[in-house]
Amino acid sequence: MLMITTPEATHTAEAPALRRPEVPSRTGPAFVAAVLFVLHCAFALRNHARFRTTGYDLGIFGQAVRSWAEGRLPASEIRTATAPAGFGGEALPLLGDHFHPVLALLGPVYRLVPHVEVLLVAQAALVAVAVYVTGRTAQAHLPGRPFAGPLVGVACGLAWGTQTLVGFDFHEVAFALPPLALACRAYLDGRLRAAVWWAAALLLVKEDLGATAAVFGLLVAHRARGLGDRRGRRAGWLLAGGSVLAAALVLKVVIPGFAPDGRYLYAEQVGGAYGLLDGWPVKALTVLALLAVTGGLVVRSPLAWLLLPTLAWRFTSSVPSHWEPGLHYSAVLVPVAFAALVDAVRRGARPPVPGLRGAGRQGPGPLRAGAPLLVPLGVALLLLPLQPTAQLATPGFWRESPREAAARAAVELVPDGVRVAASNTLAPHLTDRTVVRLAAPGLLDRDPAVEWLVADRLDGFPAGAVDGALREAAADPGWRVVREEAGIVLLTRVP
Repeated sequence: MLMITTPEATHTAEAPALRRPEVPSRTGPAFVAAVLFVLHCAFALRNHARFRTTGYDLGIFGQAVRSWAEGRLPASEIRTATAPAGFGGEALPLLGDHFHPVLALLGPVYRLVPHVEVLLVAQAALVAVAVYVTGRTAQAHLPGRPFAGPLVGVACGLAWGTQTLVGFDFHEVAFALPPLALACRAYLDGRLRAAVWWAAALLLVKEDLGATAAVFGLLVAHRARGLGDRRGRRAGWLLAGGSVLAAALVLKVVIPGFAPDGRYLYAEQVGGAYGLLDGWPVKALTVLALLAVTGGLVVRSPLAWLLLPTLAWRFTSSVPSHWEPGLHYSAVLVPVAFAALVDAVRRGARPPVPGLRGAGRQGPGPLRAGAPLLVPLGVALLLLPLQPTAQLATPGFWRESPREAAARAAVELVPDGVRVAASNTLAPHLTDRTVVRLAAPGLLDRDPAVEWLVADRLDGFPAGAVDGALREAAADPGWRVVREEAGIVLLTRVP
């Protein structure tokens, strides 16, 4: 017997996925998000106070946001330390480095509260929003599991990808987390055009996320076709095609147009044979860590396709730090992975753990109902002692060392409004009230010349930069030592 599947029949078959069941109270996910926001703020602010943040990247982004607050396009004096050869300007145009106009949103906030700590609090808030949305997604689509929202929220907030972002100063990819979480939520709800709008916001976060938006458009178009949703299908194709065109425009026109040497600096890092063939033990560890945070269920959802663009550019990069799971590059994978986990569980998938596989079918008890979510939570808790925020529980994290006290005293002696060269760990403490360059050879006398130099002798980034800058100052009789204690040196030019 020939059966013809009509759009109405397809829509009926998908109806359980599109129903908006009555969901539990928002209190659980909101509480989890609020607690994580407080913890992440406490860690980030104390870490900054301990001089553990750096000019690369907090100082650079602090200068970018300060530029937006003052009505200027983002530029950074610190970034000139690794500028293209031949660059002689005072500040490097940051839109010629990466495309991140979303940072302009922090400009008005910084204008009201002109402190670099605003960036750290904003990052914690963005993570908290993504955690809350992901928790609510679990509540909406796993209604038979009363603790799904808090469990998924905790696992998402403590996942290694999230923790590496919080532990690494500030980075623009934090702005990608809420749109990704909201786009995945709308996709699972069947609100495909809303999903397209949220995914389109990724184009303003960073140039590499255009590929993610394009893949999301293809997913939307495919699902809309199955639902007989012509408008949703058209929106998906527009997102896919528009994202490809926008990414090409940014990479070929916008960034080169702002770049001092007229090219996209990072193009040569991606696609080489060295990056593709080397480092697979490290790359395999990253993939295993990604699978572990969802109990292996991430691959049971179409949303897993959204992970491939980020993994692709990282694994084809010639920079080894891009391959490993220890930096902030994995943060954008976390909301997608947990939305895919929710999707997989609602489809009936179970973790590949015999005890939990059976437990998930033994009845309606809350613990048994939430069994598929216990593996991701257990992995997050197991890895927690290795994560940056675990330092909150160590007494030494809250005690000020003599070196920190010396660094604070030296920084406070630098007058407002001057030009200063600072070592990497001291630079972000001066971006709010001075013009800061990195303490490195050749930068002390670049026009206009700096008037102050403050450096930590043990600062190792860039390699040899601090020693070179101090040697230059020692050879110039125009410099005078104002203070030196615990390896922190402060010098000023003699009029």
